[in-house]
Amino acid sequence: MWKRILSDTKGTMFVAEVKGRIVGFADCGPIRDSEEDYTGELYAIYVNEAMQGKGVGRMLSHDVAKNLKSRGFDSMLVWVLAENPFRRFYESLGGQQVRTRDITIGGKTLTEWGYGWKTLAPLIDNP
Repeated sequence: MWKRILSDTKGTMFVAEVKGRIVGFADCGPIRDSEEDYTGELYAIYVNEAMQGKGVGRMLSHDVAKNLKSRGFDSMLVWVLAENPFRRFYESLGGQQVRTRDITIGGKTLTEWGYGWKTLAPLIDNP
């Protein structure tokens, strides 16, 4: 899986490190699904539990937004499991719940919420 992700030439991977230790990452690129309202997508973001609440996720989101904007994307969508308590992170960054969809993982149907930003400016201007 990682080989496929890291070799994807459409996406951009950001890595956060503290004292030479990787503490988080974010992956972004063009929207993967046919979508009228959003052009860019945050594919994944992860911050080590010990570093959560210290601004690492916010910095990664800022870098993602700057990168997407520089590549000509003017908006962004991210899909999050509805059961994920960390979805509030996207709300704290100004993301609005704009979509829902069901996915199947391991034979279980789960709901995802799509959080969207119609413009990347708030993420870029408020690192």
